[in-house]
Parts: sequence; C-alpha cells; structure tokens
Amino acid sequence: MKPPLEGIRVVEFEGIGPGPLAARMLADMGAAVTAIARPGKNAVTEKMGAAANALRRGKTVIELDLKQPAGHAQALALVAGADALIEGNRPGVMESLGLGPAECAQVNPSLVYGRMTGWGQHGPLARAAGHDLNYVALTGLLSLSARNGGVPMVPPTVVGDAAGALGLAFGIACALPDARTNGRGRIVDGAIVDVLAMLGSLAQWARAGGQLDGAQPSLFHDSPFYDVYACADGQHITVGALEPQFYAQLLDKLGFADVDPATQYDVQTWPALKARFAALFASRPRAHWCALLEGTDVCFAPVLSLAEAAAHPHNLARGIYRADASGAIDVRGAPRFFPLSQEPAVDAPDRASGAHAAAGGAA
Repeated sequence: MKPPLEGIRVVEFEGIGPGPLAARMLADMGAAVTAIARPGKNAVTEKMGAAANALRRGKTVIELDLKQPAGHAQALALVAGADALIEGNRPGVMESLGLGPAECAQVNPSLVYGRMTGWGQHGPLARAAGHDLNYVALTGLLSLSARNGGVPMVPPTVVGDAAGALGLAFGIACALPDARTNGRGRIVDGAIVDVLAMLGSLAQWARAGGQLDGAQPSLFHDSPFYDVYACADGQHITVGALEPQFYAQLLDKLGFADVDPATQYDVQTWPALKARFAALFASRPRAHWCALLEGTDVCFAPVLSLAEAAAHPHNLARGIYRADASGAIDVRGAPRFFPLSQEPAVDAPDRASGAHAAAGGAA
C-alpha cells in the first residue's frame, strides 16, 4: 500500500532523543523528512555508541550552521516548502535563531510547527534542563514502578522520551489535515509531561478505584497473580492473570488445586499465596515455564533482554526487529497498515510457545 503520509514534507531541526524519534515515526509512515543537523559531533550521540544513528532512518540529513546567514536562509527555504516542522530546543531558542513560529508563518502560513520539549513551552520549569526520568517522576507515574520500600525505576528513554515522541507525531498527524484543507497552520506543543499525564489516564482510573497510590493492597503490586518472578536459572518471568477465567487457568497449570479461584481478590490470602508462587517459579528454569505457560491464557511472558526479544519467535514472525552485520538491532515502524479487505489472517493457536521453549531456554 501507499504509505499514509506519502507526499508530506517535514523539516526536522535535529536534537537528541524524542524529537528525532518523532520525525522517524513520520518517516516510517511515508513522510519525506529532511533533518537539519548542527555541524560537528554531538557529545550525547557519540556516547550512545558507534553504530549508525537509527533515528536518522529514512531521512535526508544536511548540516547547516543556523547562526550564519547562508545556513539560516537555506533552513528557511526548506521550511517554506514543508508541511510540518519539528524542533526540540528549549523555549526561546528557535525564536533567537529567527526560526520561531512567527518567522516561519511569514514564509509558510499553513505550516504545522511541532515543538518537542520535556516541560512544555510555559510553566516554572519550562526553561530548565531535564531528561526522561525527570519527566516521568513529575507526572507521578515513576512512583508506580516501586514496591513498598523500594526505589522506583523505569526503562531508560522508553516511558518519557518515546512516549513524548509518539505524542508529538500524533499531534502533527492530527493537525496536518486541517492545515492542508484550510491553509491554517498551528503550533503543536508536544510537552512530554503533558503526553505522559494523558497516558497515565488508566493509572488515574485505577487510583480512583483504590488500586494505586493508597494504603490498601494493590493488585498491581501486592497480588500473587500480577507480578515478576525469579526462576531457578536467575532469569525472570511475568504473569498478569487479572481476569477470573485467566486466574483459574493459571492455578490449574501450576497445580494449585487446593486454591479456590473464587477467592482471587481476597487480599488476606495474597501474602501466603504469593510466597507459594515465588517458591514454585524459583524451582525451575525459565525454559520450563515458557514450555508450560507461554501461548496460553494465563497472561504470561518471559522477561527477555533486548537481544533475546529480537530472536523470539513471535517477534520474528511479525518482523519487528532486524539486525545488521555489526549486530545492531533496528526496529520496524509501527503501526502497520493494510487494505481494509486484505488484512493478514490471524495465526491459528498452535502453542507457538513450544518453539520458544527451546529458544527461550537458551536465550
């Protein structure tokens, strides 16, 4: 199929992290992205490794010194012919370069001007430095990753930066149809804290129901049926059997015939039952639990490393990852698109976990 954003032209003023990722998301959807990079090396990018910059995939990259008249003029000419712009500087920087929304509107009144920041364009923290971990902390979502008395932590760059990038890409995609139809451009304020707070709506709903951020036991932190468990080989697995029918199947698979599924939400039974779960899972290696539980309705998955994830049969079947000759892993763009009448058939439930039981055990 023709990519949905084919024909859309995007100018990216390259920064680090979420801005380039948002631009790559649009490029993956067919947009023609020109990334304007600063001359010379970027210290943070250099520290990320010697591999090719995966965030530049599908883009045309040019180096311009925006403080020089020639570089500024070339950048403004690119903006004049673009549908959208992405920048990830602190508030006021683009204005100081003569490339703020007002200046760009003069040469392109229908431009969608995407601004990627952590704290947003206004507010007490707007001009302060920050990173993924800080934004997640300020929204309250970081606290949800901690067990009682534990130190909260989230996967680096995934929850804040990547979510912010997705939010900005979504905002630009939403603004483009109106801009193209009516010739009216607009600013898309892609503050990571805004996007994270919005994505935390489900967590706020759970909190309102007493399941998070309170004194009573939480099914997400204290129950035996929603947790990460260590295995005999030092690897880990996850179960998340929240629904009664899935919990009943989990008990059956584990041989817990003495446990009544109807008592699933009796919080008084949770500590002792969780200890039993932990002891059982710790008695066998991860491969055993993959062979027994993966592909069933107990809501199970092994905890994989990034390299293991690229080799998992399900991910291989979907073509999610690919590795280059150096071993660097690249990730396919998402979501995917198909003709309305030609979506690929759903695979039959063939207990694909069996394939992973061997691969997963060695992985």
